[in-house]
Amino acid sequence: MILVRDVFRLKFGKAKEAQALLKEGLRIGKKAGFSLDRALMDVTGPFYTLVLESTHPSLAAWESASSDAMAAKEWGAWYERFKPLVDSGHREIFTVFDDR
Repeated sequence: MILVRDVFRLKFGKAKEAQALLKEGLRIGKKAGFSLDRALMDVTGPFYTLVLESTHPSLAAWESASSDAMAAKEWGAWYERFKPLVDSGHREIFTVFDDR
């Protein structure tokens, strides 16, 4: 199993707008077969940090689900509205070896 963390640094003051837009994005992704385990916002550390976590049986399964979601026309339109809220971001992928 793998854990994927997409970490976004939002523009200053855009956290509430991003959270509202994220709810719409999650619905679109779910319809396209991509589900998110949880969304996190910073409490400490760099301000305006949004983290999206998802788990998948394998890297291939994540790639397939991501490709399907990103190919959806609705996703592309949503993403164009989300991009202006983001300063930067990165992705972290981990192997889950103890999922108690």
